[in-house]
Amino acid sequence: MKQLNISNDKKRDAFVGLDNLPQKSSIKYVLPDGSDSKNIKILRGTMDTSLDALKNEYTDMVELGEAIIKSDPEIDTELFGKLLSRTQKLYLNGNDEIVYRIHIKEIVKAPDGTIKEERDAERREMNVTEEIPLRWTGKLFPKTAAVKKFVFSRKYQVKHVNGLTYDFLYDMAKTLAESNSLMFMGGGPKGIEPIILTTGGEPQRGFLEGRIDGNKYCLILHLTNLELKNIITDED
Repeated sequence: MKQLNISNDKKRDAFVGLDNLPQKSSIKYVLPDGSDSKNIKILRGTMDTSLDALKNEYTDMVELGEAIIKSDPEIDTELFGKLLSRTQKLYLNGNDEIVYRIHIKEIVKAPDGTIKEERDAERREMNVTEEIPLRWTGKLFPKTAAVKKFVFSRKYQVKHVNGLTYDFLYDMAKTLAESNSLMFMGGGPKGIEPIILTTGGEPQRGFLEGRIDGNKYCLILHLTNLELKNIITDED
């Protein structure tokens, strides 16, 4: 379980647990005989039978189409359908050659999808276990408004690690449950920096949700890096 340094509305902070609990589907797929099904990987094609490779062997798409009908050059009969176990990701250049040195860049896009900025990717350090805690910013977002404004990609459960942190987190959950809102959480001294859970990870904005049931509580940290915006054009 990860650790998280978090502060409350009184600017008191504590190290608590951060857990990602994937939900198990209640639906189970079985084969006709009732045995459990399982996912497998099979080889669909090779570089020599790819569309780009076949284009270079034929004069035009019409000739290629006729060849596919007659002799199936897009299928490697020796390898097609082979079961795969261990695989490894490789990067290729424009000539489909393996690249051993890559330069990763970040592309920032405007709401309409156009490229706004292209820059070298930074290796960011995680900021959830530092001395400076994630800040309770005081900025509340009603749940109904938040789900229409942000796309939440991941969520983590914030857990207590002892009796003192139970009271600490229960009070936070109660405050949020009564307001029916999400609290914007930020990193850094001023609480305006994004949240980075792992070194080299993607910076994301965090929103804290609280639920209570008697003396039980649930605190959920929702993460997002995508905001929904209305695009107004001249035609509108």
